[in-house]
Amino acid sequence: MYPTVGQQWALARAFGCARVVFNDALATRERARRDELPYVTDAELSKALTAVKKTPERAWLGEVSSVVLQQALADLNTAYRNFFASVTGKRKGPRLGPPRFRSRRDHRQTIRFTKNAQFRITAAGKLRLPKIGDVPVRWSRDLPSDPSSVTIIKDTAGRYFASFVVETTDDPLPECESEIGIDLGLTTFAVLSNGKTITSPRFFRQAERRLRKAQQNLSRKEKGSKNRAKARMQVARAHARVRDARLDFAHKQAATLIRENQAVYVEDLCVSGLARTRLAKSVHDAGWGIFTRMLEDKAARYGRTFVKVDRWFPSSRTCSTCGRVDGPKPLSVREWICPCGAVHDRDLNAARNILAAGRAERLNACGAQVRPERVPAQRGEAGTPESVTRRW
Repeated sequence: MYPTVGQQWALARAFGCARVVFNDALATRERARRDELPYVTDAELSKALTAVKKTPERAWLGEVSSVVLQQALADLNTAYRNFFASVTGKRKGPRLGPPRFRSRRDHRQTIRFTKNAQFRITAAGKLRLPKIGDVPVRWSRDLPSDPSSVTIIKDTAGRYFASFVVETTDDPLPECESEIGIDLGLTTFAVLSNGKTITSPRFFRQAERRLRKAQQNLSRKEKGSKNRAKARMQVARAHARVRDARLDFAHKQAATLIRENQAVYVEDLCVSGLARTRLAKSVHDAGWGIFTRMLEDKAARYGRTFVKVDRWFPSSRTCSTCGRVDGPKPLSVREWICPCGAVHDRDLNAARNILAAGRAERLNACGAQVRPERVPAQRGEAGTPESVTRRW
């Protein structure tokens, strides 16, 4: 989005009002908890918002759309529900803390309009927002259906985006026979089980010198000055360019792999754990988590199969020819020879083992028989099994 100067002021006013409503509601619930009073319900918060808009201290809340303020309360309710679900164990993933107050110094601000706000797209392709006006938009794609809501986002680099919620349907691709196993790495971004490799762009490493100079320029500016604000924007824009390039690369590679293969198998790496090692900068720069999430989303959308192989599976130590598990191998060992005589490239061998393990996991998940059928033991003359060992 490219709002005019006046529209930027109107959006800033809406951001500020939504932040104040969120903080007031959070303070009300915190006060009730501290004083051991009953929990303040969502309806009570909404009624209090209507009343406070009529007071002289909060009369300026009426300058923005009421839907924006109600959605701020909805965001607080969602944060509390997620917190309660995380504490009780109903929500998967890392444990979440209670909601926190929003700061006016946060450089990322959001507001949301629903259908009740009667926003719409004009014939000229502009986005009409209540009490803001017709905002020019550069559309990345056509909307597949009428949007139910739109979220206006101002990121740290000062850019404005419109994110729509629309109803879509899956678009399955024609089936194909090829399947692929992927071994992710740092030197090479990915090695495929068919022998192909995807080189690592290393976007952050390439932009590190420019980022360092921008950060040095920022550190020399006086705090609170306009020049410091300009320098901070330059740093944010440099980081935004790196992030956008990484997302574009991940989207294109994931789309290509999903389009060319019926099933994709990837090792379930513990990215958060690896990000706490001495390789943290390289791990973050690789963007493994973003890439695997895109593979999973695109596979579900286009009717493909996506399987994560157990992270404890010894893919680099297992011979893909005979199945023998060799000893531990440091990262410096890129090739090794199995006692069976097979010479393995570390990454290619891991990708082939991930493919085999993923196929077995897929068959097991579908209820198929992974192992050969069991053969009952033969009975001896005395009517007892002649061997206690089971044959499979």
